[in-house]
Amino acid sequence: MTGAELDAAGITEPRLRRSYLRCRTLHARHGRTYFLATRLLYPAQRPAIHALYGFARWADDIVDEPDNTDEPERIAARLDEVGRMLFAGLRRGDSEDPVLAAVVHTARRYGIPDRLFTAFLRSMRMDLTTRGYQDRSALNDYVHGSAEVIGLQVLPVLGTVTSHEEAKGPAAALGMAFQLTNFLRDIAEDLDRGRVYLPEDELAAFGVDRELLLWCRQRGRTDPRVRRALADQIATTRAVYRRARPGIAMLHPVSRPCVGTAMTLYSEILDLIEENQHDVFTRRARVGTGRRLTVASGALARAALARATRRAPAAGIGGHA
Repeated sequence: MTGAELDAAGITEPRLRRSYLRCRTLHARHGRTYFLATRLLYPAQRPAIHALYGFARWADDIVDEPDNTDEPERIAARLDEVGRMLFAGLRRGDSEDPVLAAVVHTARRYGIPDRLFTAFLRSMRMDLTTRGYQDRSALNDYVHGSAEVIGLQVLPVLGTVTSHEEAKGPAAALGMAFQLTNFLRDIAEDLDRGRVYLPEDELAAFGVDRELLLWCRQRGRTDPRVRRALADQIATTRAVYRRARPGIAMLHPVSRPCVGTAMTLYSEILDLIEENQHDVFTRRARVGTGRRLTVASGALARAALARATRRAPAAGIGGHA
């Protein structure tokens, strides 16, 4: 984040600027596709997006990258502490924490409801005890807090040309589509952590269970039954992208190139999994830098035109999710 972006957003207080910069660093480290797409936004919008995504990655790291000595109870206590600091800051309108100061400022500025942060932290806690999901309903409960609420949090920052209520469904669906794509891409990594983010009953319909997935992981081979099950999961995920796509036209014009770019690049991960013959056990589907830059470059002209002819969405637009 440049000083010009912070200036454009009217963020002048030194401590708050440092907090936004820290969130930007977290976002850049963990979300290459999202971070690249954010460059297509109006400068005044970028700090808030970095704050929200940076916070999400920070909390996720507490769960997924703890010290080897950390027990689930200790990690849960840390998440509880984060929650207490966050909600105290939201009530007070400020936070002394070097990450949460920017998050609180963004939430207050754009009217982001506390309940979206509550749902997010609940899903983060679920990762400490839940190792699998019996059916789609159970998985959706987790995904609501881990991904759908992120789409709802950023919606007032992106702005809409329709009613906020109309745009909420596609925004949540896009968050879900991104998360389901992550689940398919990261099967091996999640198995190594003892987790499976695919509905057990849907896998069972193809003769697949956790033991077979572990067998594939250990041997570096993809059983034909697993290939068929993953093809079914990819079809389900693509249907979620189709639900999300109409939401792009509902966004403020300056935000459409950003979200469209992120959707294009992330959905192509599914194409790569198919091209790899559904081998998610020995390789990680990753959209190359060249392809990411090509897609982003194509959107750059549209973004520049929108920024030249439109004002950035005003803070608080659609802020009653």
